[in-house]
Amino acid sequence: MRDHVLSLVSHDLRSPLNAIHSWAYVLERKLDAADASAQRALAGIRSGVEQQVKLLEDAIDKTRAETKSLPLARESFPVSAAVERALADARLAIVEARGTSIAVQSSGDAQWCDGDRERLAQAIWTMLVFATEASAPGAAITLASSLENASWRVEVGYTANFAALSDAELPHAMEPFARSQAMQPREAGRIAWALALPQRVAAAHGGTFEQSATVDGEHSSLVLRVPLTAQ
Repeated sequence: MRDHVLSLVSHDLRSPLNAIHSWAYVLERKLDAADASAQRALAGIRSGVEQQVKLLEDAIDKTRAETKSLPLARESFPVSAAVERALADARLAIVEARGTSIAVQSSGDAQWCDGDRERLAQAIWTMLVFATEASAPGAAITLASSLENASWRVEVGYTANFAALSDAELPHAMEPFARSQAMQPREAGRIAWALALPQRVAAAHGGTFEQSATVDGEHSSLVLRVPLTAQ
């Protein structure tokens, strides 16, 4: 999640910094070159932009680059093994404490996948935990495991309940920082920070991860797709 947040921060801060730099260039052409105070102010603006860019490069980009790649321990395993592992761990972590029920729909139990079973189980666990966190106590969520165009597809569905995400009295497995951010509006294509692991695991396998819009009181879904064979 840290790397995911740093990536967004690095990207989003560069846009206003580029705008400041561009307007500084416009000001340079408009200001009187003999006006010492104006020139000092312009130099201060440029210096501030340069310091911010250096901070992004040294403290954010460099930190993220250290763990940019996700090593995989590939093996051939039945997809049902990862699903069962994720379900068991999620029930222990929060599902049972919340009184949540999980309806499992599986049409590819006999299928095998060439990938990192442990990482994929972690990704599915995160999806289940997030769905439980974002649902009302005692709610029902769904987990559908199926085959789709030579890929393994896992979808977790739930009905979003922001009150449950923010209620400190309820059992939680995710930290307040992640739960609070999950309720904020997202740009198209972006995911909640708490779901950075499924996205990273999917990308490492040559697959994809998607989160539908999260609107309080409405159905939402998390979809993980990974190729059945290594690419």
